[in-house]
Amino acid sequence: MEVTQLEPYILKGSIKVIDRFFSVPVDYAKPDGPHIRIFVRNLIPLESGTDPAAESTLPYLLYLQGGPGFGVDLSFSVDLGSALHKKKYQTLWLDPRGTGLSTPITADIFQTKQMDDEAIAKYLKHFCADNIVRDCETIRHFLLDGKKDPEARKWTILGQSFGGFCAATYLSFHSDGLKEVFLAGGIPPLVDSPDAVYEALVLKVEERNKVYYSKYPQDVRNVRRILGFLEGNNVVIPNGGNLTVSRWQQLGIQFGSHGGIDRVHQLVFRAITDLDTFGKLSYGLLDSVQNSQSFDTNPIYAVLHEPIYCQRRMASWSAHRVIQKNDKFVWGKVKLMSDDVPIYFTGEMIFPDMFEDYHHLRPLRGAAELLAYDEDWPILYDKEVLKKNQVKVNAATYYDDMYVDFGLVQQTASVIGNVEQLITNQSFHDGIRKHMDSILTTLFDLSKRERD
Repeated sequence: MEVTQLEPYILKGSIKVIDRFFSVPVDYAKPDGPHIRIFVRNLIPLESGTDPAAESTLPYLLYLQGGPGFGVDLSFSVDLGSALHKKKYQTLWLDPRGTGLSTPITADIFQTKQMDDEAIAKYLKHFCADNIVRDCETIRHFLLDGKKDPEARKWTILGQSFGGFCAATYLSFHSDGLKEVFLAGGIPPLVDSPDAVYEALVLKVEERNKVYYSKYPQDVRNVRRILGFLEGNNVVIPNGGNLTVSRWQQLGIQFGSHGGIDRVHQLVFRAITDLDTFGKLSYGLLDSVQNSQSFDTNPIYAVLHEPIYCQRRMASWSAHRVIQKNDKFVWGKVKLMSDDVPIYFTGEMIFPDMFEDYHHLRPLRGAAELLAYDEDWPILYDKEVLKKNQVKVNAATYYDDMYVDFGLVQQTASVIGNVEQLITNQSFHDGIRKHMDSILTTLFDLSKRERD
């Protein structure tokens, strides 16, 4: 295996950084086939000096990012890493395959390679949780196989959101490499298709819409006015995408994070001000909408979002089918009602029209359609293994989570052995960012397994 280690450097706060690239196969069943590079950033606290021997004794904690489809930004890794370093770890920050610096997937790369829809779809199927875990194991073996103590060859992982889904896959098939698991909003539903997930989540999205319109009742008419304008006009955002009714409703994904309701209101307020002042939406507003939506720059988030729930089953545009059964989200029906009836924003959901509205998703439209009706997805979880799990799992679970349904989480938690939970209604899905210190303190207290 080819490993490239770059020159180390020191960040303010006495944090040593070692950046590494690992060459791994796209398809682990074909180790001699095409390879991609996986990027991992190693942060090492230097409070105890810079002695390499001392550094090597610090156990590893690997952070698994949420998504799917996102890398880890340096500022967040330093903030969370500094807190974890106080627990006597050195930390690893993985850009999952296809994201960040790990041979990132973008639509223009496929165009350059002149790949057709079928080839793109086949390629993308190698970027799911099963292979992310295989990448982790490749890296662990490289870093730790030289340790004499078998326990020292294991590491601890922290999975946030989709990173927690990967952690459950890890526990199912490679638990011998794990010392301990921490999860933040990341206990996955043990389902084999997304329908049950979206049928549960749409109820939570409804609740958040009610909170929004209760806080900003003037936006009932304001949002209706904006959607009426978008329906009657061809509105193009700066990068060439379309701002449609559906895309505006997708701003509701922010309702699931701290401050999200207020951020959406500010966009509504600015849009209404634009319409009053100019009779159209300004460049500044359109740019703000574009920057608040991450699908153009993180295409895996769109293309592989529903398949993260698929095991030998197809997704067949699950969120779209579920949402169309609820009139509160359907503008074609709400617009015919009186003007005091709100139109609801949607949540963390993927819709077919996104592959027309988002400029950089358009080249992936055909592949996305093929993947939506593909049922050849890997088995991600082994329930029998999870029932017998002995690895400590310490999880922060958010009662009002709009992305990961609390009820489905509790069903999973009842299956996995050796799980302890912090359950709170004071944090949303991004609680590890907003309430980092208090959540980490409680998770590490749970890890002690001390009882009254």
